[in-house]
Amino acid sequence: MRPSIKQVAHLAGVSIATVSRLLNKPGSVSAETAEKIHRSIAELGFRPNFTGRNLRAGNSRTVGVVVPTLSNTVFAQCLQGIELAARALDYSVMFTTTEYLPEEESAAVELLLGHRVDGVILTVADAGSNATLDLLERERIPFVLTYNQLATSGPTTHRASVSVDNRAAACDAVAHLIRLGHRRIQMLSGRFNASDRAMQRYYGYLDAMKAAGLAPLPAIEVERHTLTAATDYQQMMADPLQRPTALFCSNDLLALSAMRDLRALGLQVPGDISVMGFDGIPVGALMAPVLASVVQPSERIGDVALRTLVEAIERAVPAAAKGPSLQSPQSPQSAQPALRHILPHVLREGGSVAPPPAAHSLS
Repeated sequence: MRPSIKQVAHLAGVSIATVSRLLNKPGSVSAETAEKIHRSIAELGFRPNFTGRNLRAGNSRTVGVVVPTLSNTVFAQCLQGIELAARALDYSVMFTTTEYLPEEESAAVELLLGHRVDGVILTVADAGSNATLDLLERERIPFVLTYNQLATSGPTTHRASVSVDNRAAACDAVAHLIRLGHRRIQMLSGRFNASDRAMQRYYGYLDAMKAAGLAPLPAIEVERHTLTAATDYQQMMADPLQRPTALFCSNDLLALSAMRDLRALGLQVPGDISVMGFDGIPVGALMAPVLASVVQPSERIGDVALRTLVEAIERAVPAAAKGPSLQSPQSPQSAQPALRHILPHVLREGGSVAPPPAAHSLS
């Protein structure tokens, strides 16, 4: 059996109340008494249980995290940022995934709320119209969206979110391809109904094509991150008269999958076709050629989301229940922090893109 606080008190020769005071307010007992209690704790291997204390104080100091998947390392990087920031602020993290299924979002959130989390960080299929987010608001559960980019006007603008500007970032990526001389650029994407981020990136693709006076090609939507079953796509890529000179992919895993399938068709990247990704996952920099991509600061997105959520949680609990101060060089505070955080993106100009073959270039 685990040693109890009663055993610690008995071994140290003090009352249970004195041990409790030391654990909750270390400066409330004398140095001599504190030393005796710490010796007893070490000898018995006692580990304080803060769960009951936190629940009695009205909060669990635990946040929930809902992401589509961990197979895409962009979300794993975000989770790492959340975890590191939570640890610094004495919070714990519980997470679950939805596998890109919108119908799983409600069940995932209900699971976390059943564990008494104080708030939720989540990435949803469609932040503009989402029953799960509506439920969280009705229940007055603080939440912060990650990667979902909310509209600048409308009924959801008050919701907290942390993302890059997906539309502007996609426009930058496609504009880079255009500057290299590409005119036939096609977007390869996951299902738009499973990711509002992909839809925003498609709008960015359209913006760049329109600005250059080029005709956009129909987007190719595929399931998840694999093209294996996309027969029409493979046939088109095998035909030099049909295929584009460059692919803009809505995420890096899709781009890496495309590079694999293009090689299987006997095509060279970037000699025959260029491939541009979106996310900037680290493994892309280890590929040969290096995957050109829009790099999102995913760990920073997680850090900012956690700190934004904790601010909301701690404004809602009594001052006595608050943990460590949120003041830090990374997170300047104000009385009413901004809810919509747009973080900067950068373009990784990898070797997977190059000027198109001379026969296709009009430059």
